Amino acid sequence: MSRKVVITGMGCVSGLGIGVAPTWQRSIAGESAIRPLDRPPIAGPAAWVDPDALAQAAARLDLKRMGKLDPLSLFALVAAAEAVDMAGLAGHPALATRTAILLGCGSPGNATLDAAFERLYARGLGKLHPQTIPSSMMSAPASHLAMLLGVHGPTMALSSACASSANALGEALHMIRAGRVDVAVAGGSEACIAYGSWVAWQALGVVAPDTCRPFSRDRKGLALGEGAALLVLESEEHALARGAPILGELAGYGASSDAADMTAPDQAGVEGAIRAAFDDAALAPETPALISTHGTGTKLNDATEAAAIRAVHGAGLHASTVIATKSAHGHLIGGSGALEFLIGMKALAEGIAPPVLNHLGPDPDSDLPLALEAGPIAHDILVSNSFAFGGLNAVLIGRKRT
Repeated sequence: MSRKVVITGMGCVSGLGIGVAPTWQRSIAGESAIRPLDRPPIAGPAAWVDPDALAQAAARLDLKRMGKLDPLSLFALVAAAEAVDMAGLAGHPALATRTAILLGCGSPGNATLDAAFERLYARGLGKLHPQTIPSSMMSAPASHLAMLLGVHGPTMALSSACASSANALGEALHMIRAGRVDVAVAGGSEACIAYGSWVAWQALGVVAPDTCRPFSRDRKGLALGEGAALLVLESEEHALARGAPILGELAGYGASSDAADMTAPDQAGVEGAIRAAFDDAALAPETPALISTHGTGTKLNDATEAAAIRAVHGAGLHASTVIATKSAHGHLIGGSGALEFLIGMKALAEGIAPPVLNHLGPDPDSDLPLALEAGPIAHDILVSNSFAFGGLNAVLIGRKRT
């Protein structure tokens, strides 16, 4: 580890609200964004972004050059603008060549593809919008961010399903450590509440008919969410030299592949990513921490994650605090890891753990020391887990700024 990597800016968009402040306030107030969605032909519980609030936030940005924007890009642009403003980086010369953009997405522009296929197949029209391809590409949000911020450095999309944005943050960490760049705008975006995506997720049989109940008895599955979370990462020396606010440190990253099954998690693979993150941060796994779980609310995933957490953290688990914020903001798929890391770092800074919602009581196969009410914490370390379909695992370790 050649250079310490710190966080100087955060921005987010989700069903909880537009921006870090409302997201945090609703999180610690125990409010959930998961509510009935009636957007024919879509109907069911989900955590969607308020379109009017999103439009108001986007209106403050210079998007004239962007062309047709899928929500996938729009979410990322609004979140990134907040993060860069918080970091005080707008217009900074480092953005030109010493900054990277790494954006994780689990799927491409679903709304744009839905509109194109409806026109092509349902209405039998032989022509599509000329910007269908550039608007729907999974890399479009990364390119749009580069255009908005004037970034000419390495810019790319990473896709590893539900681990995408955690991988983006972790790989950005290593780029800065290695000296390839001084700054990275990293995180993820997802816009999966579109008809085709919705029906596909329902077909998997993992979507709850009511709400998301992580690690609870009678849990029935996940609730889809949408939005984005972006963080500004910098080498500590770069941040200090420009007098930037330092919000915390990204101290460790571990990644692994189960190489076992496309949908069923493997405990050994999950444990491997957690242990690798602790090794990277030069910390013992028994270190008491705020543990932000993947916590999807599905029977198998929660049980496997709980077993892995107990195995890795061992005796230190009783002094740790476990949260599961998908119970509030839903599952943003590729954007979840970054949003959960952001909320977790905010929790470290404020000394408060947001509550796990919708809990009906402990389940023996997923028993953990859950924060069922908002309450004070004194942890300096955050462990943020992301475990994806295809057996792709990513774990981030954050450190409170002291």
